[in-house]
Amino acid sequence: MNPVLTALIIPFLGTALGSAFVFFMRKEMPEPLQKSLLGFASGVMVAASVWSLLIPAIGMGSGTKAVVSPTIGLLAGFAFLLFIDYITPHIHPIGGPEGPESRLSRTAKLALAVTIHNFPEGMAVGVTIAGALSADFNMTGALALSLGIAIQNIPEGAIISMPLRAEGNSRLKAFGIGAISGTVEPIGGILVLLLASSVMGIMPFMLAFAAGAMLYVVIEELVPETSRGEHSNIGTIGFALGFALMMVLDVVLG
Repeated sequence: MNPVLTALIIPFLGTALGSAFVFFMRKEMPEPLQKSLLGFASGVMVAASVWSLLIPAIGMGSGTKAVVSPTIGLLAGFAFLLFIDYITPHIHPIGGPEGPESRLSRTAKLALAVTIHNFPEGMAVGVTIAGALSADFNMTGALALSLGIAIQNIPEGAIISMPLRAEGNSRLKAFGIGAISGTVEPIGGILVLLLASSVMGIMPFMLAFAAGAMLYVVIEELVPETSRGEHSNIGTIGFALGFALMMVLDVVLG
């Protein structure tokens, strides 16, 4: 398969695989397992943001000015996700509703929450592919990031489909909604590639922007959900394992 297409599709396949857990598990996921998976996903996203996005963004410049564009991009990524979070009605599997009031169903709000998570991940893959196509990076690095995101999408897919099942939806519907929420990732990557000619001139900014958006999701949503209540140590262990795995993937494959 074409490596570009492979890198775009792999994260979606991770979400679909995780969503398929609804066919094999009970209506509710045990809390320790949920926290460990959330922690693992957080670790992967933080490591990907640092090794695959921020460090390469800084490395593209020279001297003290090398950090200016990545810093602006990082803060812009946070601001963008903060804005999307503010204007979009959604609800997380753990916690109450967020965003403006809406008549959308709880199921729709759960799906929107995961969609908000997935879009910056798709952007990150798209930016690294654009860099590989321009010879600033290599395609192996883009595939490593794509694989890492796919791995952390597996628990995220399960964490969205299981609550949907618990809400009374059929297993097939819960799987379908969970899997469809992952389609925003290749869409985000394709949008970046369509704008590749514009992106290349601001590559350090775009890499850091994607990192900021991903870190926003971790800090605003995943870590608080992991730390809430009992079994927070399990989430911490999951974070360490996820961070270590993504770090190894990026160094070995990237």
